[in-house]
Amino acid sequence: MTTGKSTKRYETPNHPYQGERIAQESDLLGRYGLKNKEELWRAQSELRDYRREARRLIGDAQGDIEVAGEAGEDFVTRLRRYGILGESDEITEVLSLEVTDVLERRLQTVAYRKGVGNTPNQARQFIVHGHVVVGDARVTRPSYQVPTDEEDLVSFDETSPLADDLHPERAEGQ
Repeated sequence: MTTGKSTKRYETPNHPYQGERIAQESDLLGRYGLKNKEELWRAQSELRDYRREARRLIGDAQGDIEVAGEAGEDFVTRLRRYGILGESDEITEVLSLEVTDVLERRLQTVAYRKGVGNTPNQARQFIVHGHVVVGDARVTRPSYQVPTDEEDLVSFDETSPLADDLHPERAEGQ
């Protein structure tokens, strides 16, 4: 019988203190406006899963990239849809992805790049407070993976006071 608690969706680093790793993580936290290292570790685990799946597909095809590409067509198509892979990238490109490729597809980052917030942290706050919509749907999860076809649909909710260009919070950066 389960107690209702979900399992962790990320793996922590193997060694608790490594100065260089901690400095890199802190840099990424600041650059992408992440709340804590757990969010970064979740993105790293997601990337690890992508690489593991690509290695499995290539291994099953015994190194034949053509066969692996056909077998993993759905997998590669999904990564292309989310903009993690480019349109012309093959399955082997998955092995050279970086964690920044995953972090760039978060709603928080996409909203910041589109000018919804003046900083990644402000974009995060607007999302959490329900001021941002993707298409017609209000999304309050900064970690939402934005598909490339929905990227242009990220904007302020029309009922939000922030939809007004003259709102004080929006006028700061303009």
